[in-house]
Amino acid sequence: MIEARHLRVLRAVAATGSFSAAGRELGCTQPAVSQQMKALEASVGTPLLVRSGREMRLTQAGEALVRHAAGILAGLTAAEEEVAAIAGLRAGRVRLVSFPSGSSALVPTALAALRAAHPGTRVFLEEAEPPRSVELLREGDCDVALAFRYAGAAGAEEWDDLVVRPLLTDRLVALVPERHRLARAESVAIGELAGEPWIAGCPRCRGQLVEVCEGAGFTPRIDFATDDYPAVVGLVGAGLGVAVLPQLAVESVRPRGARTVALEPAVERQIVALTLPDLAQVPAVAATLEQLARAAAR
Repeated sequence: MIEARHLRVLRAVAATGSFSAAGRELGCTQPAVSQQMKALEASVGTPLLVRSGREMRLTQAGEALVRHAAGILAGLTAAEEEVAAIAGLRAGRVRLVSFPSGSSALVPTALAALRAAHPGTRVFLEEAEPPRSVELLREGDCDVALAFRYAGAAGAEEWDDLVVRPLLTDRLVALVPERHRLARAESVAIGELAGEPWIAGCPRCRGQLVEVCEGAGFTPRIDFATDDYPAVVGLVGAGLGVAVLPQLAVESVRPRGARTVALEPAVERQIVALTLPDLAQVPAVAATLEQLARAAAR
């Protein structure tokens, strides 16, 4: 294996014409230069230098290696500088995947703070609901995934192989038209909405809704289903049904024509940021996790 330090010595010998002159240029002794040249020749398996009087002359193999050495050493120097910049958060890239309500409620504050603290770090944002976002993380297609899971839900994902940064507990709320009979109530049991038409959200939230309703003794009649939270709010506001949404989702939308009512007993989901153990050691990823936690705490 060719080592960069040996290439630097070879270039110095080629430029100065002798071991002693190369040693002076590199700040080392003549025997040290000789020893490194022997190691390099052993690595490549052929002579690189021929003594000619008081000077050293390159063999054909030596000339070829010196010719390539400049590019190799320049590339190594550039790589070292880039890695140092990333380690010092002067540069870096983070690929973040988030579910929609997290994108609107948590991500903007976190990324604004990250940019202010580390302007050289670039973040690429993509939206995906869990479990797809977690799959993207495990497949190497993102560095940080915002995800959630419902407390006590059947089939909750196993995240034992991931670094889990808890962010907040998000409570579900009932959403009813503002002229609904329960619009002024302080809280509502989900069973009180058994006979209502329902507007359901994303497939995962839809499954959670059905599970909670069946636990209360009824199956919801879902008239509309959409992944778009503003559309859910709009349909409720138009009087077309009721819905149950995470508080985080409602905060990101102005609920015109609709009112939120606390749901009892409480149904909660845990919002977390996930990454892989090795990625957690990358400064830009660690900084992103920290800013997401700070955004969630506000």
